[in-house]
Amino acid sequence: MKTTRTRREFLSDVGRGMLVATVGYEVASELGMASALAEEAELSFGSLEPLVCLMQETPVNRLLPALAEQLRSGTDLRRLVAAGALANARTFGGEDYVGFHTMMALAPALHMANELPTEFRPLPVFKVLYRNTNRIQERGGRKEEVLHLVKPSLISKDRSCGEILREAVRNKNVILAEQTLTALAQRSPDDAFNDVLFAVQDNTEVHRVVLPYRAWDLLGLIGKEQADTLLRQSVRYCVKAESWSRTGTWDEPRTLLPKLLDAHKLLGRSPGERKVDDTWVDQMSQTIFRSTPQQAAEAAAAALAEGISPADVGEALTLAANQLVLRDMGRTPRDEVPSKPLGSVHGDSIGVHACDSANAWRNIARVSNSRNCFASLILGAYQVALDRTARGGDFLNWQPLPIARHLAEIKATDSDGLLREADEAIRGNLQAKAGAVIQRYGELSHSPRPMFDLLLRYAVSEDGALHAEKFYRTVSEEFLTTRAAFRWRHVVALARVTASEFGRPAAGIAEARALLNV
Repeated sequence: MKTTRTRREFLSDVGRGMLVATVGYEVASELGMASALAEEAELSFGSLEPLVCLMQETPVNRLLPALAEQLRSGTDLRRLVAAGALANARTFGGEDYVGFHTMMALAPALHMANELPTEFRPLPVFKVLYRNTNRIQERGGRKEEVLHLVKPSLISKDRSCGEILREAVRNKNVILAEQTLTALAQRSPDDAFNDVLFAVQDNTEVHRVVLPYRAWDLLGLIGKEQADTLLRQSVRYCVKAESWSRTGTWDEPRTLLPKLLDAHKLLGRSPGERKVDDTWVDQMSQTIFRSTPQQAAEAAAAALAEGISPADVGEALTLAANQLVLRDMGRTPRDEVPSKPLGSVHGDSIGVHACDSANAWRNIARVSNSRNCFASLILGAYQVALDRTARGGDFLNWQPLPIARHLAEIKATDSDGLLREADEAIRGNLQAKAGAVIQRYGELSHSPRPMFDLLLRYAVSEDGALHAEKFYRTVSEEFLTTRAAFRWRHVVALARVTASEFGRPAAGIAEARALLNV
């Protein structure tokens, strides 16, 4: 709701407008004087605007009844998610930790809803929308909105649009970066996505990587006409990151990536289609896992140059990341916090972050142009190897789950018996046993769906420290795209994380169940 301006605010706006009119918008932008003018024009979302405002303005203790009423009046879950995503983007602009994690959970929540029986489908969506509105109001609601209407800039025909956008990001010129993105999105959402990736690829920090892919996944659900709004979050995140403390490792992708693309003559060519066998994928995953970041990137670039299909290189990449969940010794006393106790592996653990990043790189490679396909898999390999060493731990010598003792203790062989054992292990926070039961379930070739239904139940009910929905979606995607010999490794990882996070119910979930009578 628009508030009445004071006389002082009115005269201040007039003065800013006269200044911009005098020196010109581009000069004012370069001098940082046009930001207030941009803020004057509110970003609005047409027919979705009332629902977006509902997400921002409804007191959180009245949100779930309001959402239930929307469902009864015919609004579908997709439209609720669209409104929640736009409310999130307009409020936070990719600059709030809880905010952008919530945005990244919206598409996974809708995918999860589609796996549930009809009467249960609203639950994961309501869960994330509750978190969304709660955070919006914690941060000041509409009066603290970050995104405002942006005037598109003129795009030079003499330079790569991706390079122009990346240069604006490196120069910390958020106005020019957003204006450039807006112009690109008006021309082609697909091209805008590919051009944003130039800036993303300057570093492999997890949120920098996952944010654009989850935004793109969301666009497939709510419509690409909102590409500039959702991708502006990534642009602003990257601009903000330019002010963080830097090391040689932080900046290394800026020089390593172009070097490898050039050395392996990957620019200007199409990805290969050569398929490989299980042994190659397993060996490549071990190479990525055991190498230095530079060696892992080189191995991925060489494989792509040999014509190995990106799908197979990506499969090896995600299996390497999976080892960081299977081998993790859990949080140390230094890392312990109330929602993430000693020994836990859920939330922002090394392994969960690595798997979510690898999944994002693999999916970006799938939906982007040839250059970005190659770049994503090279940087994905680099990141897994970096994750193995950068946060501490002796991952090379730690043994992956499941271990022989837990496998030997499992006596059941039927599907129902194993599902009961898995459920008991999860409820007992027995990470290793839960993983062993899932391993045995897969070895016996039981139907995946009942086991996923069990794990989905807890991905919906538990808090998960901001990562439950996203990691469930990561694993369900990787299971479908990984060959039979290895796919159950991903489910073992999910079972372990689920056992770790159990016992901390999500805020709002009990109220949502009561409203929906489920």
